[in-house]
Amino acid sequence: MTVEHDVRDLGLATGGRYRIEWAERDMPVLRQIRERFAKERPLEGVRMAACLHVTTETANLMRTLQAGGADVVLTASNPLSTQDDVAAALVVHYEIPVFAIKGEDNATYYDHIRRALDHRPQITMDDGADLVSELHKNRTELLDGVIGGTEETTTGVIRLRAMAADGALKFPVIAVNDSMTKHLFDNRYGTGQSTIDGIIRATNVLLAGRTVVVAGYGWCSRGIAMRAHGMGANVIVTEVDPLKALEAVMDGYRVMPMIEAAPIGDIFVTSTGDINVIDVHHFEVMKDGAIVANSGHFNVEINIPGLRQLAVDEPRRIRPFVEQYRLADGRVINLLADGRLVNLAAAEGHPASVMDMSFANQALGSEYMLIEGKNLENKVYTIPQSIDQEIARLKLESMGIRIDTLTPEQVRYLNQWQEGT
Repeated sequence: MTVEHDVRDLGLATGGRYRIEWAERDMPVLRQIRERFAKERPLEGVRMAACLHVTTETANLMRTLQAGGADVVLTASNPLSTQDDVAAALVVHYEIPVFAIKGEDNATYYDHIRRALDHRPQITMDDGADLVSELHKNRTELLDGVIGGTEETTTGVIRLRAMAADGALKFPVIAVNDSMTKHLFDNRYGTGQSTIDGIIRATNVLLAGRTVVVAGYGWCSRGIAMRAHGMGANVIVTEVDPLKALEAVMDGYRVMPMIEAAPIGDIFVTSTGDINVIDVHHFEVMKDGAIVANSGHFNVEINIPGLRQLAVDEPRRIRPFVEQYRLADGRVINLLADGRLVNLAAAEGHPASVMDMSFANQALGSEYMLIEGKNLENKVYTIPQSIDQEIARLKLESMGIRIDTLTPEQVRYLNQWQEGT
């Protein structure tokens, strides 16, 4: 009997399974964890609700949790990021309940989150904190049964820390995003490559010689700037943090306020986690044909309602992920993927090899939460360094790379203060 689900088409399942298997080949760390989980069954009988991007990499995480004994259900963390063939494959071939349809409207998106919460999770797994937020706002009767949760992305961690500061967070959460093996690699290399991939797939523009404006200079934006520069673009960075702005300057980029960059830029990419980073007064001075995209979690970074008000008619869908807004003076602004995560909406998200480490953190973070959750306060925690280090070790091992080991003499030297010059 088919498990409970709401996906686009179960007939897509075979193709989805092939793509899941393709991604698995590039996820050796998660594969090793799955092999251990299958033997030890550390998550036996634990109900889990995961609100993540439904991609081939996520599918392999779900398989790992399932191998560990978890009773897991999956829903989308973004209306445009679902890969429909993967959702179908998880239902048909792996018997995992999935509620996700690419392009679902907002009402369906939240209905799917509610259906995942009907599972009465003991562990939550989130990407953007929509699941946890819905749980705290509208399903408070379930809170007593929750041991803890994990959070994948910067935006979600910001929301959860705000909840904790207000005393609103009712269970502990591990900020997977803050693990070194996550944000140093997934955010920088994964977001950098996949964002550029999404922009190129959506537009087929040549980046070489174009001016690309990157809003923010956190780890994700660093990666975007690095990859755009590597393809020959002239990169401008906008920032509000003087330290990050100084770092961008030292990395060789021009730095200026967005209002100064707006008339110069050809392509704009936001990745800050904040609202209205590109606003009406920026649209008013942009070039004819400017391309605007977002790689932050929510589509609030670009003031889309303001852009609609500036437009003199309904936007034209000129390509599958490009909506063209015509302004009163005849200029057009091209918005990609409705301002949602361009790397997931218009492309396939991060490459499997980098998600290997991120989802290893999710799997081991869940195991850690199950063991230690009862001893933790209702706060946001970073995953223990020992787990972070083990993931890095396994990744290096899978790549055939060996590193040095400290000698006993070196260990002693690093743990004393008496010896100097």
